[in-house]
Amino acid sequence: MTRFLLERPRTLVSLSFFAERYESAKSSISEDLTILKRTFQERGTGLLETLPGAAGGARFIPYILKEDASEYIDYLCKEVSDSHRVMPGGYVYLSDLLGKPEVLRQIGRLIATQYMNQTIDMVLTVSVKGIPIAQAVAEQLNVPFVIARQDGAITDGATVSVNYVSGSSTAIEKMQISKRALPAGSRVLIVDDFVKGGGTISGLASLVRELDCEVAGITVFGEGRFNGERQSENFTSLLHVETLQSESEPIRATPGNYMHRVFGNER
Repeated sequence: MTRFLLERPRTLVSLSFFAERYESAKSSISEDLTILKRTFQERGTGLLETLPGAAGGARFIPYILKEDASEYIDYLCKEVSDSHRVMPGGYVYLSDLLGKPEVLRQIGRLIATQYMNQTIDMVLTVSVKGIPIAQAVAEQLNVPFVIARQDGAITDGATVSVNYVSGSSTAIEKMQISKRALPAGSRVLIVDDFVKGGGTISGLASLVRELDCEVAGITVFGEGRFNGERQSENFTSLLHVETLQSESEPIRATPGNYMHRVFGNER
């Protein structure tokens, strides 16, 4: 039963289903769920909601405790603070880190925690580096994830596209998405790997509005230093990354605004 709930976050499962599946009385199932609820809470695994009545049941909502979130963000800062990650233009190489399943699972938990009490219908990102993060978050929220692309495919059918100014290079870029990807009225969570000038996340937000949907939030793995006015400032970042500060310390990652936005305290 524990595994069934963990593999289906945010899904309401009736007591009748568990009773039939495990050939047990509803009273026994109810007692087991009480134990699971306490265990999940004590270990910081997540919240197990139990809803009474004929239409009730149990629903597992993943989250991460404040202490665990702080500890993991510190770990990510240490991993990113490596001079070998600096690329031309002040960009940071993150593909190796964001290719590790365990890292992605924890990032998914971190981001899902911010939106645990909100309705999220879709997770949206842009190809290609934001895809693994979007998938990890979508798994924790148990919703579909959608990818905006800069070059469409015939299998997309009718598409909606927007032109946007890349904040870091001031170049005009284009992204598009299938009209079928985001049903009208959907609450959409935008995620990406890295933001500098904010042009990409601003373009994604424009796509969401073009399809008559609502931007529920924007979260990025890391934000870099940007000399100028960002096109979008209303986002959550796990890390803040400074590159090329000095020859002895060319890159330094510190916690972003995540802890303050989610738990209400400054780091």
